[in-house]
Amino acid sequence: MKPSQEHGRQHAPTKILLTSISAMVAETTTFPIDLMKTRLQLHGESRSLGSTRATNAFRVASEIVRREGPLGLYKGLSPAILRHLFYTPVRIVGYEHLRNSLKTDGGSLSLGAKALYGGLSGVIAQLVASPADLVKVRMQADGRFVSQGFQPRYLGCFDALNKIARAEGVGGLWKGVFPNVQRAFLVNMGELACYDHAKRFVINNQISEDNIYAHTLASIMSGLSATALSCPADVVKTRMMNQSGSKEGKIMYSSSYGCLVKTVKVEGLRALWKGFFPTWARLGPWQFVFWVSYEKFRQIAGFSSF
Repeated sequence: MKPSQEHGRQHAPTKILLTSISAMVAETTTFPIDLMKTRLQLHGESRSLGSTRATNAFRVASEIVRREGPLGLYKGLSPAILRHLFYTPVRIVGYEHLRNSLKTDGGSLSLGAKALYGGLSGVIAQLVASPADLVKVRMQADGRFVSQGFQPRYLGCFDALNKIARAEGVGGLWKGVFPNVQRAFLVNMGELACYDHAKRFVINNQISEDNIYAHTLASIMSGLSATALSCPADVVKTRMMNQSGSKEGKIMYSSSYGCLVKTVKVEGLRALWKGFFPTWARLGPWQFVFWVSYEKFRQIAGFSSF
């Protein structure tokens, strides 16, 4: 085993802690944008049952504040935080370990190799975090029922986990896992590989030193790449996870492929990129806050740059 690999394994718990803290800061900062994205993706899925008025991110945000109050913008924050306690450390630390273990001494991996390792790290992380992601989507969607005068399906994060497991079985906690994993592969393929590659490109070409400016440029490029690749899978994932599997619930989609076909048939191909700009608007700031925080924490802890 290489000394650098042994050193990395010894400090993995510290890196996991730093990653979790950075992810919580980023998630709390950008969560309202994620909520708008989810509501936009769910908007129009029942169009076949009746007409729906066209909407946009600003209209969705104002409607949430008007009907649910300012705190409505943070509906589902607790499961989102819980998700990132598992999801982000696994994918970030896992990708770094794969990258450092498989690159040759003094060399660097190709963009294609980084994309593959980023995607694989995302798949593993999403399999672990999928139940928390399901709860987050359900609780975000709950605000629509409350605004229409109905009782919310879930009182909190753990209440949602309990009710879903009882009504839909333990396997129900992994509903939508296939489109979820697809999205995770695409997101991390674009996000991790692009951030890593773009930051080194900026530094190696002396556009900027390894500082906040390099991190900002890299996060913008990686955010755009990740959004373009993952948005269709994200729309399918959101709609699959929102539908209830209980006897009282209406099953609109039998599979992720069926959801994809029905969405395109009813709403058109552009519907697969619903929430694109809110997604990008969130990924950019999220990555900026996360990477700046994480790189700073690494520096304080005595680690080298990511």
